Amino acid sequence: MGCLIHLLVNTVVLMVVAGFFTGFDLGGFGAAIVAAVLLGLANAVVKPILVILTLPITVVTLGLFLFVINALILMAIASLMGDAFVIDGFGMALLAAVLISLLNLFIHWFIVEPVRST
Repeated sequence: MGCLIHLLVNTVVLMVVAGFFTGFDLGGFGAAIVAAVLLGLANAVVKPILVILTLPITVVTLGLFLFVINALILMAIASLMGDAFVIDGFGMALLAAVLISLLNLFIHWFIVEPVRST
């Protein structure tokens, strides 16, 4: 059940970000679900490897380099999905990565966790 909640939250967050920025385009709700699944898989498999490989620079930047890793993962997913998911450049991917992280944080703090604890 927890994976389904994370998938739904990521789908909604991706749709929200796509609605705010013209350089971040999703082909619809189906594309958002596919992107959320791929994002979850990449965060489970690829991201830990990248974090370990870039640990020195992550420590020097006080963790801010993790946003760069998230942006690179977003760009990789966009390239895998083709025209269904388009990001116009690294700057947009970095901005989207920061916004996706913040939205996920707030949604889990204020919506998901209070519902689970009741």
